[in-house]
Amino acid sequence: MLLFKKKKFLIYGFGLSGKSCFNFLNKNNYIDIYDDNTKLISKKFKKYIISRKILNQSKYDYIIISPGININNCSINQFLKKNKSKIINELDVFYCNYLNNFKITITGTNGKSTTAKLLYDIMKKARRDVRLVGNIGYPILNEKNIKTNTIFIIEASSYQIDYSKYFKTDYAIILNLSPDHLERHTTFLNYAKVKFKLIKNQNKNGYAFINKNEQILINMIKKLKTQPKIFKVNINANKNIVNKIKNNYFKNYNNLSNLTFAIEVLSKLKIKIKTSTILQVVNSFKGLKYRQEIISDKKDILIINDSKSTSFSSSINLLKSYRNIYWILGGTIKLGDKFKLEKKYFPNIKSYIYGKDKLIFSKILKSKIKSKYFLNLKKALLALKSDIRKDNNKKTIIFSPAAASFDQFKNFEHRGKYFNLLTKKLNLI
Repeated sequence: MLLFKKKKFLIYGFGLSGKSCFNFLNKNNYIDIYDDNTKLISKKFKKYIISRKILNQSKYDYIIISPGININNCSINQFLKKNKSKIINELDVFYCNYLNNFKITITGTNGKSTTAKLLYDIMKKARRDVRLVGNIGYPILNEKNIKTNTIFIIEASSYQIDYSKYFKTDYAIILNLSPDHLERHTTFLNYAKVKFKLIKNQNKNGYAFINKNEQILINMIKKLKTQPKIFKVNINANKNIVNKIKNNYFKNYNNLSNLTFAIEVLSKLKIKIKTSTILQVVNSFKGLKYRQEIISDKKDILIINDSKSTSFSSSINLLKSYRNIYWILGGTIKLGDKFKLEKKYFPNIKSYIYGKDKLIFSKILKSKIKSKYFLNLKKALLALKSDIRKDNNKKTIIFSPAAASFDQFKNFEHRGKYFNLLTKKLNLI
């Protein structure tokens, strides 16, 4: 297998993953850097940056592309299309250098980070050398002191999987699928095929975990010539563990689903982990920031910050899990996103819509959920605060925007942090 020595690389996109690839490969290879915004690149890397003219005159063994770049509409799309067979990414570099390390890779539309963190915390508690890497924010090639028994838990986005060429995983987990990133993948079927690549690239010794109701994946599996061991996860299983959970974080369907997948994966590992260890971690698990994060749980009010929600599918199960909901949503609506909430839940929800696409959201929810719309998040929260004063029942405030954040915020973290700040300023917590 390739070890990438004495090769000529182009790294296109010098963010976290690009920089980690550079640092990993620079000692034994020749590297050029191309980026659409060179102002953000620190001085020590400037000598490796090349111009468009030099790029077009150069030949490379491999082109490492940042996952966030769309080769179909980027600044050097013609060059990339001409050299498409040479495109790889950081997952490929990692795989080719650590063939024998055990890899658990998690993807899906929603819940990837939470499931990955759960698995990591449980295995860490069981005293395994485990690393949490990938799309969760920790570049995989930054890991040091890797031994033969080091286990990698990898969160992989559709963008990362799409550009990978060599990467394979021992355990492939696809949590769920709903339309997302269609501006890049164009159709839901294309998006599903990219996610399915994780399973398709496995051999017969691999293990694959899917939701038992995910028919599109089941149909794809039937067409495989060589199938890994397939496990169809039943979200309502593992009652012996679930019934012992006291942590309110797992009272909603989304997080319970994530936990069920984690338990199913752990049960198939050759490493035996005690149920008491799992329960100890689960009952103290606080979750990740801005992902269904409980920021206040009082007698008369529960507040959940789910700023990570960027589509209806990531909000729906929260709306099914609580009573008397005040739902704050808005931002930039995702292409192809559908609101699929059963009618019986409508009377339980009041919505407060803000941001760029507030009128589109308002139209979607019209005649379904009682809605008000506002210019920004602060105005929405002020109106909500006024309304809950008249409500003497237990209230659940859910900030689950069901939209991208870029109309008014840098990213979902910026949006989530601002929401927490506002709730404090307005004395909601």
